[in-house]
Amino acid sequence: MLLQELKNQVRKLPVSDRLELVRSIIDSIQETAISTPTRSQAISRMKGLLKTSQPAPTDAEVESMLEQHRTRS
Repeated sequence: MLLQELKNQVRKLPVSDRLELVRSIIDSIQETAISTPTRSQAISRMKGLLKTSQPAPTDAEVESMLEQHRTRS
């Protein structure tokens, strides 16, 4: 059913049924919004996946890794 057809059908409903439909639509939107993780929550979870027991490389080590990568290419 196309959106316009749905709108036409809804207009034929009694007011009480239309209000019930609106409540149902709002509930479904709220449920979707609650179940969808926010971007910041997803980023926090990804950071947790990247954690290791080793310390982060120093600037000199990173520069050395970059130089090695450049010479391989």
